[in-house]
Amino acid sequence: MFYDGILIAIITGLIRRGNFNGFAELRLRSGWIFPLLLIIQILIFITQGKIVWVAAISEYFFLGIYVVGLYFLWVNRNQAGFYWILIGVFLNFLVMAVNEGRMPVSLEAASILDPFYADILKDGIYAKHQLLNNATHLGFLGDIVPLSNPYPREQVISIGDVIMNIGGFIFVQQLMLSGKKTSSASSPLKEVN
Repeated sequence: MFYDGILIAIITGLIRRGNFNGFAELRLRSGWIFPLLLIIQILIFITQGKIVWVAAISEYFFLGIYVVGLYFLWVNRNQAGFYWILIGVFLNFLVMAVNEGRMPVSLEAASILDPFYADILKDGIYAKHQLLNNATHLGFLGDIVPLSNPYPREQVISIGDVIMNIGGFIFVQQLMLSGKKTSSASSPLKEVN
C-alpha cells in the first residue's frame, strides 16, 4: 500500500505543477538502510518457500526489519511527514510484535481478494500475515480495512498503513513543491513597470 500512496503523491505533485528537483536535493541520514531493508524483504519472500530455516524464523527477520526501519525514520524525523510514517510503522510493528511477528488479517476484509489468499491465510502458510481470530492481540491495528473498486487494486490495509501513507504524501509533496520553488527561483524574473 505504501508504494501506491507514493505514486498517488507523485501524481498529485505533478498536478500541482511540482517537479522532481527536490528529490535531487534530498539528503537522508543512513540513507543506505531503506534499500537494504527492501532487498532483505524480497530475499525472504523468495527463499521462505524453498529454505526451511528461513520460513521457520521469517517472523524474526520481519520484526528486525521493522526495528531497523524505525531507527532510520527516527534519525530522519526532521523530514516533512516522517513523524507520520514513524507512527504508522510503529503501529504495524506493535501489532506484529504482540502476534508472534505476523500481521493479523481480517478474513472478512480479505474476502475482496483472490480466494487463494484467504486459503493460505486459513492454512497459516503466508509468511508475514496470519488470520485474525479471538486469540489476536490488538486486532484493530491489523489489516482490517478492505480497499476495492473504485480503488484500482484490491487490497487489505491497516490503520498504520493509512498513517504511513499520510506521512509519505506529505513528504513527497514537500519535495516536489520545494523543487518547484527552486526551479522558479532560478528562472529570470520579468520586470514590471
